[in-house]
Amino acid sequence: MLEIKGLHVYYGGIHALKGVSISVEKGEIVTIIGANGAGKSTLLNAISGIVKYREGSISFKGEPLPKLPHLIVKRGIVQVPEGRLIFANLTVKDNLMLGAYLRNNVEGIKRDLEMVYELFPRLKEREKQMAGTLSGGEQQMLAIGRGLMSNPELVLLDEPSLGLAPMMVETIFRVIKDIKSMGKTILLVEQNAYKALATADRAYVLEQGRIVKSGRAQDLLNDPAIKESYLGVNNRS
Repeated sequence: MLEIKGLHVYYGGIHALKGVSISVEKGEIVTIIGANGAGKSTLLNAISGIVKYREGSISFKGEPLPKLPHLIVKRGIVQVPEGRLIFANLTVKDNLMLGAYLRNNVEGIKRDLEMVYELFPRLKEREKQMAGTLSGGEQQMLAIGRGLMSNPELVLLDEPSLGLAPMMVETIFRVIKDIKSMGKTILLVEQNAYKALATADRAYVLEQGRIVKSGRAQDLLNDPAIKESYLGVNNRS
């Protein structure tokens, strides 16, 4: 579904991504793990058209991906950004409806709004509440729900569990599996490497702008080097 080849991104003189190549198949959850500053969010932002890449290619369903964010959303890719970026002074429902701003199928929008409320009953309970008054976990639910309102085929999730209480982290990862079961494909960037690898089908490890390891998520979860570097497990005697 998504194929990235030899991607190079620069921020001024900083070489943020150095020839990154990854692929995502339809129906998969693929995760990218790595330390802060490795380039994970930069990769998602390049796919979304938020940052420009100097070299390489990105194709979606076999066709080159446009470079303008609104055209990328129209093609079926949506990013749920790190930090949620909800509209605090709008209601929960208004935030969700903004996610459908490129759509004109009224029945489809109505159907997807009900789907989001089914996925997140708490948002239905608070649909008239100002989004800024929600808890952090509820705001993350809202950000994911807003993304789903664009009716995407591919969902890019950037640090969805960041700053959340452990119970809410469990909820968010359960929802990620639910989104997959709805037929969506997910590319997940996540600091919580254990939860990400336990949830995903495949994984890539990004270090200093380069992919250094890839494979089945379960295999990486059991990899001694990954355990030591990202899961806090010391394998040495």
